[in-house]
Amino acid sequence: MKITGLRTCFSERCHYLIVETDEGITGLGEATLHSRQLAVDGVFKHLEPYLIGKDPTRIEHLWQDIFRGTFWRGGPVLMAALSALDLALWDIRGKALNVPVYDLLGGKCRDKIRVYLGIGGNSPEELAEKGIEMKEKGYTALRFCPFDGPGNVLDMGPGVRKAVKYTQALRNAVGEEVDLVLECHTRLTPPAAVELMNAVEPYHPMFVEDPIRSDSPEVFRNLRRQTRLPLGTGEKFGAMWDYKTLIEEDLIDYIRTDICNCGGISQMRKIAAYAEAHYMEMAPHGVHHAGFMGVLHMDFATPNFAIQEDWMSLTHPEWLDYDVTLTDGYLTMGDRPGLGVTLIESELKPFSMVEHPHWRRSDGAVQDW
Repeated sequence: MKITGLRTCFSERCHYLIVETDEGITGLGEATLHSRQLAVDGVFKHLEPYLIGKDPTRIEHLWQDIFRGTFWRGGPVLMAALSALDLALWDIRGKALNVPVYDLLGGKCRDKIRVYLGIGGNSPEELAEKGIEMKEKGYTALRFCPFDGPGNVLDMGPGVRKAVKYTQALRNAVGEEVDLVLECHTRLTPPAAVELMNAVEPYHPMFVEDPIRSDSPEVFRNLRRQTRLPLGTGEKFGAMWDYKTLIEEDLIDYIRTDICNCGGISQMRKIAAYAEAHYMEMAPHGVHHAGFMGVLHMDFATPNFAIQEDWMSLTHPEWLDYDVTLTDGYLTMGDRPGLGVTLIESELKPFSMVEHPHWRRSDGAVQDW
């Protein structure tokens, strides 16, 4: 089997790669980088001449050659493209052998995938009401970001005090049987993160997600010394080398890898194994639907998987066909070969270029979104 070409397409803000072969088997990957899709699309134009004529079943070799075989490597744009390619190659391999990708990864380690759903509200009372609603729908874990709100302005002191009120209201509403994931979206300074985490400790969050910026992972050392709450991060990271400090120094508890940023299945399984040696568990980032199918295969096949951020159950785009079912806060999927998702190109929607919000502090200074 040989690769004969690459095609890309968009639907709204989603970005897909189709890898074609001389045996008529195609692979689907997702490269959605939201606000920088056109930059990623340019990478595929550079990769296509190299890939034509290559054997798509040599997945690891192609990954290594693309990542290491050129002078420039890493960064979110290149890694998004490599992730999509890797997903597409695993899709081809599964289809060629007529087995789902999780079988190629060693088979299922569990029967269903526990998920946590993101909820919000413009007041503690609204958040509590939403939490009760989702608990009644069967979710056993909920994620919330108490820093969201109108105006895109955040100052540390008021923001922390607001977050404590939201956390208390949600815990009181849903009771102790529901796990809570407190999302900070890398918006806090280290002192503010310490203050917040110590203040919400009585409400027992499952973990605090992205309390501080991820640019300098060693800053988590200070956070680790001053709080007892579990920590999770990783969705902004690339390949496994970005996790080195956090894992080897046991600075976090949950690894939040994004399969569309880290280098796809080939790299995510190495990150998971790296984390397993330190008794850390996987709580992967919730990517869009085609990429989400890839991460579900990883979730099923990963022994140290804990929980998955869920966007799959919220919508089912008409341009994608897949077999996934949500029941009582858990996802199951069928046994279609490959990734188990088909792109219906006749249903694609017009491309929508999205710019992420640009947050500020009250004095006009830049604030992390």
